Amino acid sequence: MDSRAPIFGFNDARDEIVRTVVDRVVGSTRDPLLAMNEAAYQEAKRLEGSRKPQDIRELAEWQRLARSLGRMHDGERRRRLRELSEEYAWDIAGNFDRRVYQLSSRLLPPVVSALLAPRKLMTVVRDPLKLVSLELLADRVLVEGPLAKLRSLVQRGTAVYVPTHLSNMDSIVFGYALERAGLPPATYGAGKNLFTNPVLSFFMHNLGAYRVDRRIRHNLYKDVLKTYSGVLLERGYHSLFFPGGTRSRSGGVERKLKLGLVGSAFEAYTRTLQSGRERRVFFVPATINYLITLEAETLIADFLSEAGKGRFIIEDDESSRIGRIASFLRKLLAMNAAVVIRFSEPLDPFGNRVDELGRSFDARGREVDPASYVKDLAGKAVIDAARDAQYARELGEEICRAYARDTVVMATHVVAAASFARLRSQAPAADLFTVLRQRDVITVPRDDLAADVVALCDRLRALEQRGCIVLGEDVRLGSGGDIVERAMRAFAGYHSSPVLDSRPDGIALCDTNLLFYYQNRLAAHGVAWDVIAPPGVPSGLQVQPPLPPLEPASSPPPLEEPRGSASSSSSASSRAGEADAHVGSMNGAGGGQ
Repeated sequence: MDSRAPIFGFNDARDEIVRTVVDRVVGSTRDPLLAMNEAAYQEAKRLEGSRKPQDIRELAEWQRLARSLGRMHDGERRRRLRELSEEYAWDIAGNFDRRVYQLSSRLLPPVVSALLAPRKLMTVVRDPLKLVSLELLADRVLVEGPLAKLRSLVQRGTAVYVPTHLSNMDSIVFGYALERAGLPPATYGAGKNLFTNPVLSFFMHNLGAYRVDRRIRHNLYKDVLKTYSGVLLERGYHSLFFPGGTRSRSGGVERKLKLGLVGSAFEAYTRTLQSGRERRVFFVPATINYLITLEAETLIADFLSEAGKGRFIIEDDESSRIGRIASFLRKLLAMNAAVVIRFSEPLDPFGNRVDELGRSFDARGREVDPASYVKDLAGKAVIDAARDAQYARELGEEICRAYARDTVVMATHVVAAASFARLRSQAPAADLFTVLRQRDVITVPRDDLAADVVALCDRLRALEQRGCIVLGEDVRLGSGGDIVERAMRAFAGYHSSPVLDSRPDGIALCDTNLLFYYQNRLAAHGVAWDVIAPPGVPSGLQVQPPLPPLEPASSPPPLEEPRGSASSSSSASSRAGEADAHVGSMNGAGGGQ
């Protein structure tokens, strides 16, 4: 790993980063009275009713601030605004310990593998040098995608990884994927609630994670958080965002994104242009695909609960219980290719594809200058929040299209989809909850279920040939019976109740909630029942095939002359149409918000 990556010097730069964040937030706040009044109101509303001593003290402090703001002169308000901003910035700021990074990347994965997969233990005993390699996890966790191109790009600009989000294990799994791919570590935002888990907290606290308190909703905090993210990008720190905002409760691939932090990349890139030191930003969508998901039971129950749909933070799921984590890891490590991290083709912030040299190309394969997207008619780079919000929406749609194309189909997804189709066909009514109530009342002959799986795999292969999905090796090469058997082995022994149960007359469909959860991974592709499409997003097959590959870098197409742009969101869209530079042109399903 290249120790020159910026994150290895993060702790030395942290004080200056925090000062820059605070200066920008204070300098950009036009009305400190309004900003702090809104913060005090939102915090008092959040803390009212809590009986925790710390919350009671915080509530009293906010109430005192609210009462005193009207008596302060502007200088006092600015000073108090700076104090609050600094307090938030230090609470958010991360930490990076090179020693913990070396431990986690070289020692922890194989040791965990050896302990939880006993067959691997003798490998370590016979060859102790494997304790300092990642080889022991190589057949359990697969890393796929244009890895050579990504290794080139991280030397030329700043990478922003934007993967799907299923589990609280994702940040650790993705960090492993970066190491496995030979890519430098990235900073990332993690929900503050995760730092209560002693195992996750230790690694996140020392591996660049910055704390995001999702309970805090006021604009001042959001401004500090977004500015912190932007300053990191501006300084060249590779970053990891989960643009879905939270774990997918349904198990489906994200089709609508929360782009607040992602949007900080536009300002960061513009500031590098203004400083005369352009540093390009490359977005890298990725899918994290599990044979089984650690928190599946809690997440799908939360999705199905009317009250739970509004519960953004879950603090009591499987990821908070060490025993369940150990059971989950033991199950995954007992099966090959149980986790697949697949990187998609990288994009510039404006939805254009990029080659290994970091050059941007539009939908017609013409090279374009990304700087032209943030320049006004006079050719000056300008920061424009409304314009950048439009770009972010279009980029979000492209990211969602990449998610769909690079979803990796696993045995549990296929078998769950086939099983749930059986449940639907025999339900007395067509609504979801009637289907879900058929717990352990339907048994399917084993050969019939295998035949259903084969038919579903045929449809999936057709989608794969069009570049609209990726089949895992077990699905691509296995027979219907093999796929059913692999899924049943994966389900057995981890989830608290049987998902499928082998009986003399066939396979019983037991846990309908979990069958629904796992089948949802294929809902956006039109091969599973789609009742999880977000508002405004069509259900069913909305996946677009990829564009033709770019020509090799040795024979690039001619560079198109950069074009200036007016500094407004409306001109952003019209300019994009004129230059044909936007791949994500809002003509089809996507996830922009």
